[in-house]
Amino acid sequence: MTEQATHASQTQTCETMRALVKARAAAGLELQQRAKPELGEEEILVRVGKASICGTDLHIWNWDEWAARTVPVPLTIGHEWSGEIAQVGARVSHLQSGQRVSGEGHITGSLSHGSLSRMVRAGRRHLDPETRGIGVNLDGAFADYLVLPASNAVPLPESVSDEVGAILDPFGNAVHAVLSFNLVGEDVLITGAGPIGILAAMLARHIGARHVVITDVNPYRLALAGRVADVRPVNVAEESLDAVSQSLGMREGFDIGIEMSGAPQAFAQMTEAMIMGGKIALVGIPSAPQQVDWSQLIFKALSFKCIYGREIFETWYKAIALIESGLPVERVITHRFAAEEYEQAFAQVGAGECGKVILNWL
Repeated sequence: MTEQATHASQTQTCETMRALVKARAAAGLELQQRAKPELGEEEILVRVGKASICGTDLHIWNWDEWAARTVPVPLTIGHEWSGEIAQVGARVSHLQSGQRVSGEGHITGSLSHGSLSRMVRAGRRHLDPETRGIGVNLDGAFADYLVLPASNAVPLPESVSDEVGAILDPFGNAVHAVLSFNLVGEDVLITGAGPIGILAAMLARHIGARHVVITDVNPYRLALAGRVADVRPVNVAEESLDAVSQSLGMREGFDIGIEMSGAPQAFAQMTEAMIMGGKIALVGIPSAPQQVDWSQLIFKALSFKCIYGREIFETWYKAIALIESGLPVERVITHRFAAEEYEQAFAQVGAGECGKVILNWL
């Protein structure tokens, strides 16, 4: 190796970047200088521009029971992002430097047991039991640079802004849940008015649901839902779902339920309010095991579908098409912070006084 090549190699190896790191097994995060990730032959190096804070990131910040048993330390967190490709690996031919992208944060197709899983081989990558998540199990996107398998990249059309690109991941969860059932002309109950719940409510009305009711006990988020979507917000601490149903002219209950909160009380309220034979998508994750009245579910003949992430990549195609059809998902973005203001940004999310919160890494 020549002296010039040696110097270039050492420079690349020593190059650092900003990264928001879970550095210790305790509450909080640290903005650190970390080594710029190395690029593999089938990977892309992305210069992250925008990133969005998720409820998962808040769990990691708080270092709750789930985070402590799931997240390795140290780890750069963050999995909702958009950016520009800075470099492509030697075996990547379908992408190029300068291209705007977001990406699927669930990394599938591991050969840890000597072969691909049954689900991956069947084309159902979202059900791969070997799934690993960027920002949860692998270094993530709250950084200047991110390395990602090229097969996980999602090119962004001009119609999708950088900020909207950074919330395609959570919007994809809403799309996966809402499109699981035929909502046209149906009455829909969504429990949990967090950002994904509001996105689901917007989408349900956009594709033809008759009445969409969204519940919570957070006045800010209920007000946000009422501003950005044609839905009926309900504070269940002040109003009963039965009275709301009657005011809307509903006779037998909600046809479709989408549970976004993970709260046992919300699940109980939903099952009580459903029509006989109703269908429910479960998205919210309870913080602890909960008791369920199975007899009520059985005698109502309710059907359930559990939603984990996005269908790879059908959900991404649907999500972008829905945005291009006029669904204004950008309305759910309420706050923006520089990466250095991460503590203020996480405080905003922790207080529940926000929709989606964007971190600017440029």
